Amino acid sequence: MGIDALAARLRAAISADQVLTDRQQLRTYECDGLAHYKVIPAIVVLARSENDVVAAVKACADTRTPFVARGSGTGLSGGALPHADGVLIVTSQLRGIVAMRPEDERAVVQPGVINLQVTKAATPHGYYYAPDPSSQQICSIGGNVAENSGGAHCLKYGFTTNHVTGLRVVTPDGAVVPLGGAAPDTPGYDLLGAFVGSEGTLGIATEVTVKLTRLPETVRTLLAAFASTDQAGAATSAIIAAGVVPAAIEMMDALSIEAAESAVHCGYPAGAGAVLVVELDGPAAEVEAQFAEVTRHCEEAAAFEIRVAADDTERQLIWRGRKSAFAAVGRISPDYIVQDGVIPRTALPEVLRRINEVAAEHGVRVANVFHAGDGNLHPLVLFDDGVPGEAERAEAVSGAILDLCIEHGGSITGEHGVGVDKARYMPRMFSDVDLETMHLVRCAFDPDNLANPGKVFPTPRLCGERPARRSDQAQITFEGAEVF
Repeated sequence: MGIDALAARLRAAISADQVLTDRQQLRTYECDGLAHYKVIPAIVVLARSENDVVAAVKACADTRTPFVARGSGTGLSGGALPHADGVLIVTSQLRGIVAMRPEDERAVVQPGVINLQVTKAATPHGYYYAPDPSSQQICSIGGNVAENSGGAHCLKYGFTTNHVTGLRVVTPDGAVVPLGGAAPDTPGYDLLGAFVGSEGTLGIATEVTVKLTRLPETVRTLLAAFASTDQAGAATSAIIAAGVVPAAIEMMDALSIEAAESAVHCGYPAGAGAVLVVELDGPAAEVEAQFAEVTRHCEEAAAFEIRVAADDTERQLIWRGRKSAFAAVGRISPDYIVQDGVIPRTALPEVLRRINEVAAEHGVRVANVFHAGDGNLHPLVLFDDGVPGEAERAEAVSGAILDLCIEHGGSITGEHGVGVDKARYMPRMFSDVDLETMHLVRCAFDPDNLANPGKVFPTPRLCGERPARRSDQAQITFEGAEVF
C-alpha cells in the first residue's frame, strides 16, 4: 500500500483533520529537541484517544509501515526522529488525568499529560510527582516513560522507572495490553521494567499509573559559589561521603552561569567558576542537622559565598538559573549538542578538566550543567553550523566526552536515552552478545521491526536473523517472533 492509500485508510479510521500529509505541516515534526537531526515523516497522526493510537498502529502493522511515537518533542537524543517512509503518531493531545487517588498514593494519566501538571493536580492532596526533568513544564509523561527520564531530584527519589507501577500499552501489532498495575510489584516477568526506557521500540503507552510522593515537611535550598569546578566537585563528594543524601545537588560551570544570567538574570555570585545548588527535604529536625553539615562541607571545599533561600520565592530564583540553563545557552551560541554521559562522582574534577582540554584542542566551547550528585553530566558543546567544519568538530568533542565517561566506568546516557544520536556508541559499552540479548527482547514485542526502527541499536538488525558468530559465553539465534 502506498502512502496516499495509507493516509486515506487512516482518515477513514480516525478523522481527516487528524491525519497530516501536507509537507509544510509535516515539517513541524521533523525533529525533537535535538535539532541536529531532521527527517520529514510521510504521515503524521494526531491521536486524541487510545482508539486512535490502536487504529494507526494496526494500519501500520497491516501494511508493514514503520511508525514512531512522539509526545511533546522535548527529547534530546533524536528518539522521536520520524521515519521518512513512516507514520509519526503524536500523543500530545491525550492529556487527561484519568484518576487522582491520594489514598493509594497513585495517579493514572494519559501520555500527553505534562510532567508538572501531575504535581499541580496532586499538591492539594498533600502529594507531588517526584521525577522532575528540567523540561518538566513542557515534557510529557509518555516521553518520560519512553526515555526513563530523571531530573534534579532523582538523586534521592530515583528515575521514572521507580515511579511507574502500571501501563496500558499498544503493542506493535495493535493489541492493547496492561503491564503492571497499581500495586508496588506484580508477579512474573518484569515487562513493565523492560518497557520503561525502551525508547518507543516496544510499543506506545496510552495510560500510565504513577506513584505520588508525600510533600516534605521542610525544604531547604542553598547556592554555593566556588572558584572552580574542582572545588565544587570536592564538595559534592564530601557531602555524599558523609552519609547525607540531598534531594538534589546540581552544578553549573562559568559558561553555563554566563548563559543563565543572560537569559533569566538569576543573580548568581559574580566571578564564580562553578556553583552548586543543594536542596534537602524531609522532617524538619533531620533537614536542619543535614543542612548544617552540607554548609560545613561547602565551606571546607573553599566556597567563597553561600546563599540560603529564605522562602519559596528565593528558592525558585535559585532554581530558575539551573532549570533554564539548556535553553539559555542559545543566548551565547547559535547551535549546540547536548550530551548525557554518566561518571562516578569522585571522577568529576578529572573528567571536567579533560572535557575542557578536549574542547580547547578542537577549538570549541563546552558549557557544563548537570546532576552532580549522581554524576550525570550534561555538557553542552557549542558551535556555529554556519561556519564550515564547526559542526564536525563539535561532534568529535561530543563523542570524546562519551569515551571519557566509559573510560571512567560510566555510561553513555543517564536519562536522555540513546535514540539515533548515540546508537553508534553502543558497541563501545556493550559486547555483541549484550546487544543481541537486548534485541531478543525487542523481537518478542516487535518481530516486524516497525516500532521506532533505527534507534538504540548501532546497525540494522532484523528479527529472524542469525548472528554470524559464536561467542565463548553464549550463542544467540533468532528463530522468529517466538523468542520469549
